[in-house]
Amino acid sequence: MRQILFLVLALALLAPLTPAYIAAPAFAQEAEDEMPPIPRPRPRPQPQRDEQPAAPSRNPDAGPTPAAEAINSATSVPQPVQLSARITQDGAQIPDGLVWRIFDTTPDASGELALVAKSEGGPANLQLPPGEYVVHVAYGRAQTSETMAIAPGDNQKNFIIEAGALRLNSAVTGDVAIPPGLLTFDIFTGADESSRIPIAEGLQANEIVTLNAGTYHIVSHFGTINAVVRANLRVEPGQLTDATLYHHAAQVSFKLVSEAGGEAIADVEWTVKTSDGDTIFTDLGAFPSTVLAEGDYLVLAKQGEQVFNREFQIQPGAATEVEVLTAAF
Repeated sequence: MRQILFLVLALALLAPLTPAYIAAPAFAQEAEDEMPPIPRPRPRPQPQRDEQPAAPSRNPDAGPTPAAEAINSATSVPQPVQLSARITQDGAQIPDGLVWRIFDTTPDASGELALVAKSEGGPANLQLPPGEYVVHVAYGRAQTSETMAIAPGDNQKNFIIEAGALRLNSAVTGDVAIPPGLLTFDIFTGADESSRIPIAEGLQANEIVTLNAGTYHIVSHFGTINAVVRANLRVEPGQLTDATLYHHAAQVSFKLVSEAGGEAIADVEWTVKTSDGDTIFTDLGAFPSTVLAEGDYLVLAKQGEQVFNREFQIQPGAATEVEVLTAAF
């Protein structure tokens, strides 16, 4: 009887739990159609007593690490650099007269490339940290530039300048020699007149000028007024080009005399005009001289309040003398 009573009591206690247990699978099926919850961050594990806490992350503003400093130090050590130059590909090394300039490839605040090294003479032996550079070499007025990468170890580079030389002289038509002191030359790039760039000005006769191979515009000045001749000349690599330019002009001197062949009168103001009336020469003295291009001119000689004049003509040739008589007005 007591066993029956315990069985009935056990069934009575279990009866309310059975429907909930059976319904659980249906509830789980409905949850699969919903978005699962966003996972929360895992909690940072607390270090055990015997463990050391992890090192904090490095502050980027704290500067380079020792390892980075070691790398930077190793890559900034200057390396040996040997630079040489030739006029042509097959030519010998230029032994002297070179000017080397090495620039950084990054412009500074003013937009210019910073000069980091310079050497003069023949081949250059330098020490440069690894990196990119612009190397410029000049030989006279010939020059070239190239970029060069410097790497750890020996660095060598040979430059080909492609240079030639030019020697200029002038004479008066008919092979009349001109005193060297009365000659100067200007050299320009051979481009159109509107875009010509001066390369050398005021050169003396027979002066040897080193230039990059190419065509140049040459201007020869005989005296300082209007005796000018121009020519385009070609400079070849590895060669000396000799050129003589011919002037249609002459040296001329003036004197005021009271009779033909007489003594020059002092304290005279001189003025020379072209046939168009342009004044091209003035001077003060008894015996002035100048150089004039071929053509017709008028000379005025003023002494005190009196003015004497004479028309004259310049022909190419040797120096000539023009007398102005006081009897001519």
